[in-house]
Amino acid sequence: MINNDVLRAIRYMLDLSDGKVVDIIHLADPSASIGKEDVQAFLKKDDEPGYVECSNKVLAVFLDGLVFHRRGKDENRPPRPPEKRVTNNVVLKKLRVAFELKDVDMHEILEAAGFPISKPGLSALFRQPDHKNFRLCGDQLLRNFLKGLTMRMRGDD
Repeated sequence: MINNDVLRAIRYMLDLSDGKVVDIIHLADPSASIGKEDVQAFLKKDDEPGYVECSNKVLAVFLDGLVFHRRGKDENRPPRPPEKRVTNNVVLKKLRVAFELKDVDMHEILEAAGFPISKPGLSALFRQPDHKNFRLCGDQLLRNFLKGLTMRMRGDD
């Protein structure tokens, strides 16, 4: 899924202002040179003038910041370096951690979005990439997960 779409979906889900998105990014990387104008450019549609592609680094830092925003930051642990490549699996993992979701919650969210998945199918998404049962998270699965999580967070039916 395109990084800009993920950012746009999470921003809508949590009803975040542009300034709050910047604050969340700065939670994970206080030295990030991202401002409101950058966020506005990321949120534009790709055919609008002023559209800027959201890099893997920016999305990774935003997702890390989202974890800190929702769960708090443990000052005793050293910060993890952001992922070089943000795959759909990474987005799913970070959202799972940020929202403290268990397997049951994940199944309910996907079921609510009309995209049920088996238990082994779900666990395969969270395995290490070199594991024999690892499965790539497709765009459709991530899109439906974001839709279901939005319905849960916003109370939309």
